[in-house]
Amino acid sequence: MVRASAVAERAGVRSVSIAASGFVQQGRAVAKALGAENIAIAEYPGVIMLDSKEELRRKVEEVLVDRVVNGLTTSVADAARPVEPGPRDIVFKGALPEVLELFYKNMWTEGLPIVPPTLDLIEKFLRFTDRSPDEVLGVLLPENRQATIWNVAVNGVMAGCRPEYMPVLIAVVEAIADPEFRIEDAGSTPGWEPLIILSGPIIKQLDFNSGSGVMRVGRQANTSVGRFLRLYMRNIPGLRIAPGATDKGSIAYTFNVVLAENEDAVAEMGWLPFSVDRGFKAGDNVVTVQSCINISPPCYSGGSTAEEHLKTIAEIIGQRSMAFWTAFAAHYTKHSPLFVLGPSVAHVIARDGWTKDAIRRYLYDNVKAQAGWLEDLAHQAGPSIFSFCKCVEEGTISPDFCRSTDLNRLVPVFLKPEWINIVVSGDPGRNQSKGYVQNQKQGWPVSKKIALPRNWERMIA
Repeated sequence: MVRASAVAERAGVRSVSIAASGFVQQGRAVAKALGAENIAIAEYPGVIMLDSKEELRRKVEEVLVDRVVNGLTTSVADAARPVEPGPRDIVFKGALPEVLELFYKNMWTEGLPIVPPTLDLIEKFLRFTDRSPDEVLGVLLPENRQATIWNVAVNGVMAGCRPEYMPVLIAVVEAIADPEFRIEDAGSTPGWEPLIILSGPIIKQLDFNSGSGVMRVGRQANTSVGRFLRLYMRNIPGLRIAPGATDKGSIAYTFNVVLAENEDAVAEMGWLPFSVDRGFKAGDNVVTVQSCINISPPCYSGGSTAEEHLKTIAEIIGQRSMAFWTAFAAHYTKHSPLFVLGPSVAHVIARDGWTKDAIRRYLYDNVKAQAGWLEDLAHQAGPSIFSFCKCVEEGTISPDFCRSTDLNRLVPVFLKPEWINIVVSGDPGRNQSKGYVQNQKQGWPVSKKIALPRNWERMIA
């Protein structure tokens, strides 16, 4: 809403945005980044979802109407964008503690120490790509900065990556710069974090962990590349949590390390790797980036048949960890949950003759919850007039969600079976799986092929 108002104001059209108290500072920060200083925002005092209908009406009539009128009669000045240093400008010289303090003070780091991005270190990263340092990969909202090969290298240095990770870093930024990803929504209240999924021979070439503890910090490749993305989102789109900044994640959590698939295990089972599910060829190096708002507890499943494992996975990961988000996702018409199967669990399922498509169909058909309960959860999150049957009428979700109007009827937890993603990774010596809840249209999974430099094999030998 604020983005639309800022654009309208700059075009000479008077406008006003309405925001609850908790969103006013974020709205002003976004508007300023878009070039509209002191944009008119009519503040609704308090938290809308915590007010009764009577209190809501009173605040609208006694407070909000006057604020909207005042906003429409107040002029808005254009904001002068701060002058930022050029790519090769030296911004500081000093000892390491002084550098770290400067970066923290200017909000160029997330609070952890960084590797100072000196020109010689940046050049080492640039040797691992054939692309021009000035190439623009996209313009990233909310602060409207260009994503370039150069600033990918800068943030890669800062995050503690190795220079040879550069092709992976570029593909990651290409993914978040894709309009389908909607990087501009990464500061929304669910506090979602991006999750990078890596496929291809590059996993072994760069020593990414795909085994035990795959999502734990500790392996440099997984950890530093995961940190890179959070740092990049802070410095280029400008998604920062400081007061008045553009990240509104209400409670949120911290960055994910890279999830690398165990492609050897996949091949042994006769399945195709995740990259093929995403439309690429087996053997391609591919990154997929998606949002994640919640991670299920570890799900242990036992038995010698596929259905024994899938029954437990459906209940623990599907119904108990993912169902709460179904109606909210249906309201926005998209949802792409991720199931990470341990290699031993996946092996039993594959040995029983099941394909990944068969797993998707099983989960869609068997993971269900009461429609009334799900709709109530959606109302508490914000969409106060949401109903599954209305969405079915509008053609945005399957008729499976409105076979009757009984609030106790069971409806699918997943919007479409083909939107369920499956990755094999983790400890091959344990029977554990996990689920990752994706945040509807925001952070929709986007995959990009990694472009390697011409002399890649020689460079990493």
